[in-house]
Amino acid sequence: MHVLSYLFFMFAGYLSGSILYSYLIPRWFCHLDITKLSDDGNPGAANAVKCAGWRVGLVCVVLDILKGFFPVFIAMHHLDFTSWWFTPVISAPVFGHAFSPFWKGKGGKAIAVSFGVLLGLLPWYHVVFALATLYIFLSIGVVINPHRLRSIATYTLFAIYCVYAYWLQGRLETSIFCGCLLVCLIVVGKHLRPEEKEKFQIEILPALFDPKKSGTADR
Repeated sequence: MHVLSYLFFMFAGYLSGSILYSYLIPRWFCHLDITKLSDDGNPGAANAVKCAGWRVGLVCVVLDILKGFFPVFIAMHHLDFTSWWFTPVISAPVFGHAFSPFWKGKGGKAIAVSFGVLLGLLPWYHVVFALATLYIFLSIGVVINPHRLRSIATYTLFAIYCVYAYWLQGRLETSIFCGCLLVCLIVVGKHLRPEEKEKFQIEILPALFDPKKSGTADR
């Protein structure tokens, strides 16, 4: 497959990911700037839900997922996904969201778009299922707060799962394995900066033992 084809999908994926729907939709339709209303100033889907309500937030989540899904899904059917060149194709939408040229190289934390990218890797559905399972478990079961550290833990464990699936089970192509690790690296990197007055806490089934507490309260 010609290198230019991979470069095209890299650019298309990066451009798709760089459109920050979770900032634009509340801004256009609700006249809200979620970066000013939220605690962390992140132009991401979680703050869209928090600041603009669940209906607008749901639209933002779906769009953020789709902007990662379509570039990778289409590339899967037009490129040789076993090639090393496919690795940056996988991570391009996530990189675009995290470092948008429309935001002077800044961007969101790339949670929703990373799910979209992994969905685009079908039939390797087990990777997105693994990430979703870990995310839910660390949001409901063993809850790590603040959310920043929860995301770091989730994507670190997901990276470990990818190593297991690749080295011990042989369930991933090398290019896809490396692409998943690159996605993890980008997301974890965007969550490394500590937030002000954050307090580390681990709770076991908080909703069960204390209904007033919620592991997602800080989202």
